[in-house]
Amino acid sequence: RLASDFLSDYIFLAVGRVGSSTDLIVQRVELVQEMDKRSHLLDLLRSQKSNATPHSKHALTLVFVETKRGANELEHWLSRNGFPAIAMHGDKVQMEREQALRSFKSGATPILVATDVASRGLDIPHVAHVINFDMPKNINDYVHRIGRTGRAGKCGLATAFFSDNNMPLAKSLTELMKESNQEVPSWLVQHAENHSAGGWVRHGGPDFGGYDFRKGTASSSNYKDTYAVPAIDGYHAAAIVNAQPFLSSGNFYSDPSVKTGNVDYLYTDAAAAPYEYAYGYGSVIASGWD
Repeated sequence: RLASDFLSDYIFLAVGRVGSSTDLIVQRVELVQEMDKRSHLLDLLRSQKSNATPHSKHALTLVFVETKRGANELEHWLSRNGFPAIAMHGDKVQMEREQALRSFKSGATPILVATDVASRGLDIPHVAHVINFDMPKNINDYVHRIGRTGRAGKCGLATAFFSDNNMPLAKSLTELMKESNQEVPSWLVQHAENHSAGGWVRHGGPDFGGYDFRKGTASSSNYKDTYAVPAIDGYHAAAIVNAQPFLSSGNFYSDPSVKTGNVDYLYTDAAAAPYEYAYGYGSVIASGWD
């Protein structure tokens, strides 16, 4: 709309769709009740740590929580249990936030526990794993959170702890995962059917990256339909991710014991695979970075 106010014959270009997630991010959703979240997180981090190679830095893990108090408490709890972590949230002053980011980016503290203050506007290299310890209130925030990994053409892993409190998100999460060519657990599909009130609400724009607002002009003819072509049909096409550039970067190493199928996605946690909804995928272990 801004362009139409000042320009008469501009070119409209849409790449992908606003509000979708990249297929470079492998999404896992695990049914975890509130009282079991901490122990489940500890098991997940231990499994991830056990797959690391000797003398390597840990790949970075970003854990999202809903409250500032929850971030502080989880930071201290993880540190007491042998997993160095640092918290970042809105009550931290700018100097504290910058210190937390420096420690996280350098790998000195490989786990960042954060509220949604870290879900937008931050480009942190080497984030291999995003964990939604607490699910957000809406699907758009979920997309922003998991977008902290899988950046600059690299692959990443996003794990969500889904509890009974998150049932309103079931339908929108199912639709998002299907669109990104992810395997959706059967229990989530069932909850989505039973909780249809939680439909996919997207505030960032219409389908497929917005559309040309010009009406009835020669330059607006079929821009959306002609040029906004998805790279992958999330429901039908076989998504092929070229893992070789990522593996050769020194960031991760592959696990030859896990057989690959037609879809070569990447896992940072081989011990967690296969799942009922993740069989046949390749595996990459978070083992550090240069």
